[in-house]
Amino acid sequence: MAIEQEIKKNSTLHKEFQTLLDKDFKNRKLKENEIIKATVTEITKNFVVVDCKAKMEGMIPVEEFKNDNEFEKLKPGSQIDVYLERIESFKGEIIISRDKARKMKAWRKMEKVFETQEEMTGYITGKVKGGFIATVEGLPCFMPSSQIDVRPLKRIDHLMNTPVKVIATRIDKNRGNVCVSRRAVLEKSKNAEIVEALKNIKEGDIVDNAIVKATTDWGIFLDINGIDALLHVSDLSHGRVKKPADLVTIGQKLKVKITKIDEKTNRVSASVKALTEDPYENIDKKYKVGEIYEGVVTKIMDYGCFVKIEDSIEGLIHNSELDWTNKNVKPSKILSVSQKIKFKIVNIDKDTKRISLSYKATLENPWEQIKNKLGEKVKIKINNITDKALFGELVDKKLSGMLHYKEISYDENVENLKKFKKNDIIEVKILEIKDDKIRFSKRALDKDPFEWFDENKKKVGDVITTRIHEVLKTGVKVSIDKDKKLIVTIRKADLAKDTADARPEVFSPGNALDAKITDLDLKARKIKLSVKAAQIDEEKSLIAKFGEGATKSGATLKGIFEKAIGKKGKKEK
Repeated sequence: MAIEQEIKKNSTLHKEFQTLLDKDFKNRKLKENEIIKATVTEITKNFVVVDCKAKMEGMIPVEEFKNDNEFEKLKPGSQIDVYLERIESFKGEIIISRDKARKMKAWRKMEKVFETQEEMTGYITGKVKGGFIATVEGLPCFMPSSQIDVRPLKRIDHLMNTPVKVIATRIDKNRGNVCVSRRAVLEKSKNAEIVEALKNIKEGDIVDNAIVKATTDWGIFLDINGIDALLHVSDLSHGRVKKPADLVTIGQKLKVKITKIDEKTNRVSASVKALTEDPYENIDKKYKVGEIYEGVVTKIMDYGCFVKIEDSIEGLIHNSELDWTNKNVKPSKILSVSQKIKFKIVNIDKDTKRISLSYKATLENPWEQIKNKLGEKVKIKINNITDKALFGELVDKKLSGMLHYKEISYDENVENLKKFKKNDIIEVKILEIKDDKIRFSKRALDKDPFEWFDENKKKVGDVITTRIHEVLKTGVKVSIDKDKKLIVTIRKADLAKDTADARPEVFSPGNALDAKITDLDLKARKIKLSVKAAQIDEEKSLIAKFGEGATKSGATLKGIFEKAIGKKGKKEK
C-alpha cells in the first residue's frame, strides 16, 4: 500500500514538472534560422558551452571565436549572439553557430551602411585573383587591388590582419557578395583635408613655395600647402618645352600662379608663364612679314625645322620652304640643330601663336635665272626614263625637267626612248618654263621637215609627187621629201577614184605617186594627201579641154584621155 502511494506521488510530481517545463519552453519562443541570445556556461579546450534556454545546452567550436580575438574576452556568464539552425536534431541536440550569427548580423549591417556609406572596420586576411579578402565583422568581402590605396602599392604586408577602415561599394544580395574599398575612405579623408585647405587659396593667387613632387612628359605635379596641383607643360613657358624634367628637379620650389580651381573635383591648376608677359602680344611691332632675320635651329622634324627667333618665340620652316629645287626635301639634309641661319617671315598668326618662315627665300632662286634661257640649247643628265618620257636635270643648275617622247624626234615614235639610258648627257632645247616645271625638246635642235612646204611654196590644193615608202593593208605610206623625213599615210579610200584600182597590193615601194594636198596645218603638224582627189581634178581638167567636141562626135571619155595623153606624148618627143 505504501509503495503504491509512493508511485502515485512521484507520478504527480513528474506531471507537475513536465507541465512547468512545457510552460517555460512555451514562453521562450525559440525560432529556427534566427539570431538568439545565449549565455556562456562553460569553456572547454575545444568547445564553448552556452545556455540558449532550450531543452539542453549548445556547444560551439572554439574556432568560430578566433577570427576577431573574441575568444580571449569570453568567460562564463558572457552573453553572445548565436544563429539557431535547429531546435532539436535527430540526436536531440540543439544546433547553433556563432560564426553564422556574426555573418548574418554583419550582412544586415552591411545593407544599412551601404545606403549611408558608413565606414566599417575590417581585416585583410588573404589574397585572391584581382584583389584581396577583407573580413568585415565576420563577413568575407572582396577588395579589388585598385581599391586598397590611392596609389598602387608594391607590397601590402603592413596591412595584412590589421584593422583598416573600409566602405561597401557594391552588394549582390542574390549571390551574397560584397565589395569594399579602403581607397574610398582615404580619398574621403583626403578630400575633406583638401576642401579645408582650399579655403586658404583662390584663383589668381601667386604662390612662392610650390614644391615639385613629380614630373611627366606632359606636366609637373606640385605640392601647394598640402594640396596637389598640376602645372601643365603648356603653362611652363610661352615657348615650346621639350621635357619638363629638363627645367626642374624633384623638391625644387617654384613661383606659380593659381589659374583654376575645380570645385567639383578639387583639382588645382597652376602656371609659370602666367607670371610673365606674353611675347606674342606685340610681336607684329617687332617683326614684319616679308623681312629677313636671323635665328638658331632648335629642332628638326620630318615636316620641317623649328627656329628660335628669341626667348619663348619660335617659328617653323616647312620642308617646302627649305629648297627651291625639291619641295619634299628631307630637312636634315639642309639644316642641322644649333645652326645659325637667316630666314624670311612668311606669316604671323597671333591667335594660334604660330610663325611661318622660309629659308629658301634667303637664297638665290634658280628658277628666276633660267627664265633667261628659254629657247636656248642646254645639256641635261638623264635621271629617269618612263613609258612616255624621260626626265633630266640641267647640268649646271640642278633643275629637273621632262622630255616627252614626241619631242625626241619628228617621227614621234615612242621607241626612240630606248635609245637612251640613265646618266646619259644629251643636248636639248628649253621649250617651256611654267609653275617651276621645265619642258625640253631634242627635235627642236634639228630642222623641221614641215619647212619643206614653205620652201617649195606648197599649199592646200596643190598636187605633189611622192614616193611609196611602205605598203600597208589599210593604205600606203609615202615620203614627200628626198631625205624621207616627211612620211605621210594615204588611206585606202584615197588611193584611186575607182575602187578596183584602190587596192594597196597593186602599189610597190619606190614607185612615184601623184597626190593632192587636201589638208595642211603646220602648227598642228598635220597633212592629208589624196591620189583620188588628184585624179578627179585631172579628169575635170581634160573634160574641160576636150569634152565638148568629143561629146558631139560620139567619142568616149577613154578616147579623149588617150588622145590627150597621145598629144602630150608627141609634144614631149
